[in-house]
Amino acid sequence: MAAVDAGSGPAVAIVPEKLADDEQKEPLFERILYTLLPMLKSHEDRRRVRANDPVFNSQYKYANNVVITSKYNVLTFLPRNLFEQFLRVANTYFLILLIIQLIPSVSSVPFYSTLIPLVAVLSVTAIKDAYDDIKRHVSDHRINNRAARVIRDGQLVDLKWKDVRVGDVLRLERDEFITADMLVLSSSEPNSLVYIETAELDGETNLKVRQPIPETAHLEDHLDQLSKFEGYVEAEIPNNRLHKFVGTLTYNDQQYSLDNDKIVLRGCRLRNTKWMYSMVVYAGRDTKLVKNSGKTKFKRTHLDLFMNKLVIFILMFLGVCLLIGLIGSWIFEAVYAAGDGFRLFVPYLNSAQDSAAELAWLQILSNLIVLNTFVPISLYVTVEVIRLGLSLFINWDVKMYYAPNDVPPLARTTTLNEELGQIEYIFSDKTGTLTQNIMTFLKCSIHGRKYGEVTAEDKEREQIVSTGELELLSSDVKQVDFASWNSYADKGFVFCDQEFVDKCKSKEDPECDEFFRLLCLCHTVLPAMEKGELVYNAQSPDEAALVQAARNFGYVFKARSPFTITLDVFTPGEEFVPEQYEVLNILDFNNERKRMSVIVKYEDKITLYCKGADSIVFARLNEESQPLMRVTLEHLAEYAREGLRTLVLAKKDLTLEEYTMWAEEHHQASIVQENRDAALDLVYEKIEQDLTLLGATAIEDKLQDGVPETIANLAKANIKIWVLTGDKQETAINIGYSSCLIDQDMDIVKINATSMEECQDILEACRQEFTSQEEAERDNSISSTESLLSRFRPILGVGCYKNDRSRFITLPKALIIDGQTLMFALDKSLKVLFLEVAKQCHSVICCRVTPLQKAAVVELVKVHLHQMTLAVGDGANDVSMIQKANVGVGIAGKEGMQAVMASDFSLGRFQFLEKLLLVHGHWCYSRLARMMLYFFYKNVGLASLLFWFQLFNGFSGSFPIDPINVIMYSLIFTSVPVVVVAIADQDIRANTLLADHIYYEEGRRSKVYTRWKFWLAMLDAFFQSAAVFFVAYGAYYDSDVGITEYGFVINVSLILTVTLHLALETLHWTIINHFILWGSVLATFVINYVYTAIDTRQPFMDTYWLMYQTSSHSQFWFVLILTPVISLSPRIVAKVIEQELFPSPVLKARSEEKLLRNKNRILTTVSMHHPKEGLNHIM
Repeated sequence: MAAVDAGSGPAVAIVPEKLADDEQKEPLFERILYTLLPMLKSHEDRRRVRANDPVFNSQYKYANNVVITSKYNVLTFLPRNLFEQFLRVANTYFLILLIIQLIPSVSSVPFYSTLIPLVAVLSVTAIKDAYDDIKRHVSDHRINNRAARVIRDGQLVDLKWKDVRVGDVLRLERDEFITADMLVLSSSEPNSLVYIETAELDGETNLKVRQPIPETAHLEDHLDQLSKFEGYVEAEIPNNRLHKFVGTLTYNDQQYSLDNDKIVLRGCRLRNTKWMYSMVVYAGRDTKLVKNSGKTKFKRTHLDLFMNKLVIFILMFLGVCLLIGLIGSWIFEAVYAAGDGFRLFVPYLNSAQDSAAELAWLQILSNLIVLNTFVPISLYVTVEVIRLGLSLFINWDVKMYYAPNDVPPLARTTTLNEELGQIEYIFSDKTGTLTQNIMTFLKCSIHGRKYGEVTAEDKEREQIVSTGELELLSSDVKQVDFASWNSYADKGFVFCDQEFVDKCKSKEDPECDEFFRLLCLCHTVLPAMEKGELVYNAQSPDEAALVQAARNFGYVFKARSPFTITLDVFTPGEEFVPEQYEVLNILDFNNERKRMSVIVKYEDKITLYCKGADSIVFARLNEESQPLMRVTLEHLAEYAREGLRTLVLAKKDLTLEEYTMWAEEHHQASIVQENRDAALDLVYEKIEQDLTLLGATAIEDKLQDGVPETIANLAKANIKIWVLTGDKQETAINIGYSSCLIDQDMDIVKINATSMEECQDILEACRQEFTSQEEAERDNSISSTESLLSRFRPILGVGCYKNDRSRFITLPKALIIDGQTLMFALDKSLKVLFLEVAKQCHSVICCRVTPLQKAAVVELVKVHLHQMTLAVGDGANDVSMIQKANVGVGIAGKEGMQAVMASDFSLGRFQFLEKLLLVHGHWCYSRLARMMLYFFYKNVGLASLLFWFQLFNGFSGSFPIDPINVIMYSLIFTSVPVVVVAIADQDIRANTLLADHIYYEEGRRSKVYTRWKFWLAMLDAFFQSAAVFFVAYGAYYDSDVGITEYGFVINVSLILTVTLHLALETLHWTIINHFILWGSVLATFVINYVYTAIDTRQPFMDTYWLMYQTSSHSQFWFVLILTPVISLSPRIVAKVIEQELFPSPVLKARSEEKLLRNKNRILTTVSMHHPKEGLNHIM
């Protein structure tokens, strides 16, 4: 059953724990600041507001209603944005280089060679940030200037939202957004009900109800009375708890309790209500909506972290090169300066009087400038562009589109794409994630007797439920025709126990009568008329199914107000008779109570009705119900084995005196300011005792289509799947079998403990048992620990022996653990032991767990095993684990949109998770990993080329390549092709990836982006740069070519080499790939022809007419042809050896795909030329 709060009125959905459980923690910087300067921190201990009294309210200096979500303004944008960008190490590194280049005696390279790329990177990021912030400014301006009608001096005055203040009384009309967090005073609807939509708060579109206290409801829309209203509100300080409000209203010398049902929050929308008057309690930044707009924790990918480490390695390697340059410069200055030995290569001008050592140290700065391209400045921007492209491919995948609910796949973040290809553990919710969350009432147990048993055969039941038609189950049993006697009957409701229906119609069984009255009264469903038909709006599908079932059996929930519930009950006289119950109290449901109760009064009889989890309700039964409890417990176990969801129902008759005393205690607890929830829980606990058992319900929640296949395929990819659910153990096990999470060949290991010591003993036994199994399998013998574990074997149920006991057989294991035991297992003293046991199991199911336990389990695996985790869920109770996991996936289901809003990726159904991981995950990881290797390779290639040149210029730091060409090399010639290839490349087709899951291992084991492959790429870059340099050196040896012309030759040669290298790495050729790759080569020539035709009069080197002069010599074209051949030969040979002798599964799959394409091409050709012979011709 989905969690709801019921207070004294209709339900309010439990919101994500990130938004609801605790106050947001202040950032560390703010906590330190407030500790040192406490006067800066607000000291508000309680919100005190008086209606229509601005003088009184102004003394507290409450926030106005202006909300600013923008990050910058005109004055702060440039300094703040630059400060944030220079927090990146790479940007700071290049800023330091730029400063060094401004020193004339150090730099031989113009400063703009670093300035232009740095400005380009900073500008792209700044433009993106500015664009995002401008949108926030526009949104802020639009919202802050919305119209508001405020009562001033007995008149309604038109103001803007930004002018509203705490204590103002406002009038809102249908479909308007709520201006601030306000106390409802009155409305146009009967009983002053207010209907609101909370989609902007929690993603839910179903309506929720609020109502004022009766003492203010009579104010209606009388402006004279509303303007004189002087209610005084004391409430909790501003916080982010959406589902909870604690306060009191003092009015006419009386004190009234205020809770969440009396409050409407900013961000909600008024629906189905003509008008409403309300009083502002919190405004602007103090509203709960703004309080929940804190920063989301940024998730860093493993590839990013590894990339940062490689940047550090590159910097260390750069340090080695600088050290070599330092030594070389000192040798040149000290040894060769006075003689002529080195002047053959480098003419020496002895104009400086400094020592060789001093010059060598100074030369480090020059070499640092020359070799700065070791660090790829545009890498981070390029990665983000590629990730954006890959995210769009996910969004555009029509095969992951769920048409029935119009839900496309959506990458809600662009920073985690490659993580999808490295998942080791999946943590999944059950209800609504694996199942459809469409509840069907199938069976029930009333006063020790089971009903609905004729539908026990699964196949027959599924056939009936799926078709909704009259089907013959046996020769004499048919589906009940409810419509023949019940005008309220739901045509889609299927039930086949005619005897039970007749008993309900006759009213001869008082237990059955009370059973269905409880279902009609103890809930938070809202009725409504749509197109002349009665429909129910429910927070929980369970409640909707139960109320709908009662309706079909002749107990129709017709209407509700804050203080009444109206039923239409079928009587033996073949007619429906209205009954109106006075609702005295609603004892709300939450994850801790796991039950809901309602106290009603009908014909001077006061009754408490309660429904909830079996363990909770059974513990509160009276002595007379104990025998019935044992019978019902057997029925529940049977229902659980069938995978049905169950609730237990009970009641208690109250005397007027008993209720009056309790009601006074309840009132006192409800007006407590501190720890009101705890006080109410104690009062609830006092009256929810000595209950009389009525029975239990059994509801089916069918699996979604494709779930068993998806789980089986993900398991084949060696992804471990854990299910974390709030259901009972038996129900979870049954779902495990039906979803292929558990199969008959597995050992089921159940861990149920009542104490920390027992939990430790069982976990130790499990660990020893598993260890002994492994040893026995290796040694072909039985472990000596069997005797030690014999007393735990019935509990664990593990181990399987052949009949002759000659050989031990180890079966895959499935671990089942309940919430109470998990609480012990997650203790800091046992969690490592628990993890050792769990990681050896093929599947793990955690039952009866709370949302916080779900998050704790995910964090345990992520932190201690250092494995990639993915959490998938559909409800608010799944948000905490979704945010804890490396990757969070939200299923757009029937429990609202909280999980989707908190997720990194959203899907319409669980079955699409297979393609998201096995196809898109593999592609994203493979593309990004190969792109990053290539990016480092091309930059190190250029830096190495400049390093070789230093060997021939005395390590003087001179620069042979035109700075403009260096800039275009980094930003255009080699960056644009790699972006296109990284987005569009494809190593294996989707069908192949789905057919064989071994290919997922490549990403899961990080086989593409490894350190040895990185260093191999760096070695390749060094070799290729050496080939580029020395081939050109040999071609132009003993010629009159100048340094500038020589630098131009090696630059063009390098561009051609790295482009052909990228062509070798391209796996899937398209028209776009061809156009971009070969277009970049052509662009190199065209741009240089145009650029060198312009007389730029550069102070460092003259490039005027350089391209024309260089290309007119045969050596230039000889170098361009020979250099790539020599440079790429080792890589080509290595690829051939790898493909022929050591092919990976991916290479094998590519070969098979190629053979299949060739075969299909031949078949197509044959069929065109020999249509009659077709396949026989080629055979």
